[in-house]
Amino acid sequence: MKQQEIDKLTIAERALAETPSFFKKLRNVGLALAGISAALLASPVALPAIVTTIASYLGVAATVASAISQVAVKG
Repeated sequence: MKQQEIDKLTIAERALAETPSFFKKLRNVGLALAGISAALLASPVALPAIVTTIASYLGVAATVASAISQVAVKG
């Protein structure tokens, strides 16, 4: 796909287009980290404040990395 074609894609078209293998791996790692973060935040035991703070930041970073990785297009 040429750069001019990539520039004209909508978000929905980008999400459905083929993703490079590096970004597939990055997306999967991000999803796993987001799951770990959610498990820590939803745990029934009381965790120290630093653990919940780190888990919440990790969740945000992992979600952003996964979302950006999904719309990367193989050129």
